[in-house]
Amino acid sequence: MKILITILFLSLLSSPSWSESIFDVVKRDGVYYKKYFDAPFSGKITGSFKGLIKNGMREGEWFRYYSNGQLDFKGNYENGKEEGAWILYWKNGQLSSKGNYKNGKKDDVWVTYSLDGSLVKKWSGIFKNGVKISD
Repeated sequence: MKILITILFLSLLSSPSWSESIFDVVKRDGVYYKKYFDAPFSGKITGSFKGLIKNGMREGEWFRYYSNGQLDFKGNYENGKEEGAWILYWKNGQLSSKGNYKNGKKDDVWVTYSLDGSLVKKWSGIFKNGVKISD
């Protein structure tokens, strides 16, 4: 019985960590790895960035927070690419941008606001495959 407990304990020590800071991983050729390791990282990211990395790719809902605790962005990833609704904020909490991504590229309606709250027409409009096609 003691041998079984020892083996279980040692296997837990040698298994990868399931929660890291974004600064504990590095991105190589589009894939995240834990620093100094060659296998793609899988696990939770905590700290100013919060989300999940699965087989070296961002997956699911992600958040980033400014140092003052204010939400910077909230969005989703599929296979390491932005997907679905995204919302971004200025450091003071005001809305910066909101829109949708499809396969990592802006898609459909995007609106972007300056820090004073005025619409930034250059970055707002209808996008298709990452290209602005209409105001």
